[in-house]
Amino acid sequence: MITSKQRAWLRKAGHTLEPVFIIGKDGVTEQSLRALEDVLEKRELIKVKILETALLDTKETCNSVAAALDAEPVQAIGSRFILYRQARKEKNRKLELPKK
Repeated sequence: MITSKQRAWLRKAGHTLEPVFIIGKDGVTEQSLRALEDVLEKRELIKVKILETALLDTKETCNSVAAALDAEPVQAIGSRFILYRQARKEKNRKLELPKK
């Protein structure tokens, strides 16, 4: 669980990110969850875009993907959302969150 201060810091860090994953009309599948898992392990903080053809609610999708990946939903606005999860491997850890 992250604090509101840490969430604000992550929102700031994620603002300039380009979406690294796009969810299309097929929605969230097992294959897309595996791909998101790999990307989260490498980057820790990612932005995801949902295409209009997907007809998915951004907040609901963000929360369900975060729960499936054991990640923290940082922000969900419009058709994009940001997820954070600390890398499981020590060598992949890049972000240092502010102290609680």
